[in-house]
Amino acid sequence: MEESKRRRFRIPRPARPARAATEGLPVRTRSRGVYLLPNAFTTANLFAGFYAIVQAMNGRFEAAAVAIFVAMVLDSLDGRVARMTNTQSAFGEQYDSMSDMVSFGAAPALVIYEWSLRGMGKLGWLAAFVYVAGAALRLARFNTNIGVVDKRWFQGLPSPAAAALVAGLVWIATDLRETQWIEATATDLRWVAWAFTVYAGVTMVSNAPFYSFKTLNLRKSVPYVAVPLIVLAFVLVSSDPPTVLFSLFLFYAVSGWAVWLWRLRTGRSDPIKGPPPAAPPSSH
Repeated sequence: MEESKRRRFRIPRPARPARAATEGLPVRTRSRGVYLLPNAFTTANLFAGFYAIVQAMNGRFEAAAVAIFVAMVLDSLDGRVARMTNTQSAFGEQYDSMSDMVSFGAAPALVIYEWSLRGMGKLGWLAAFVYVAGAALRLARFNTNIGVVDKRWFQGLPSPAAAALVAGLVWIATDLRETQWIEATATDLRWVAWAFTVYAGVTMVSNAPFYSFKTLNLRKSVPYVAVPLIVLAFVLVSSDPPTVLFSLFLFYAVSGWAVWLWRLRTGRSDPIKGPPPAAPPSSH
């Protein structure tokens, strides 16, 4: 009697997703969360890019340029933190790309436009748009080519390096003018700014190979001489950050074309696509 009563008043179990779909019942899906730590670095990257735009609108161009360099550091950390803590996710990848578009696409273009290109009229905002479009195309191509190209090389100038080139020009010109090393104003340097902006935008969508530094193994032991060299690098950067950083990124922005021309002259294979496939063996 007790058993029959139990069966009679038993609460029905919730329908399984497959059965619910066939019977037209609503399917309950469990919400998926996001990882806090890597996305916090990505949010800080986004904030730095937005901060650079606000400071440029207020005429504080040195602070705007520094904010873009801070965004570069934060962008390099979020991916490493995600890999170290095993918290990679599709959401994090998309969020990182959108943040990069703000910090390394819109922010540098607006900073250099407000600094020098505004007075050039149509030529000024067209140069800024070339940069923004180049950054968008560069990020879209990078996302679709993951796992296809050689990870040792970037196809085109990376957007953080392009942002450092443009923001570095603003930073070094502002710093040198404040220290009375140069007397040229932003208006005097408008054609230099225009050339740098267009060059960065076009180089981002080019096929020139730029070394990615992804093959550097930081866990591998190195000779003792590497430690003094690291100390020397910190001393050089801290002695004059605008000049040293701008020089480094200017050299990097040209290195891809140098590698491309060298491989073109020597007939070597494209480092992006790798060597051509071997011919099938002859049947004779």
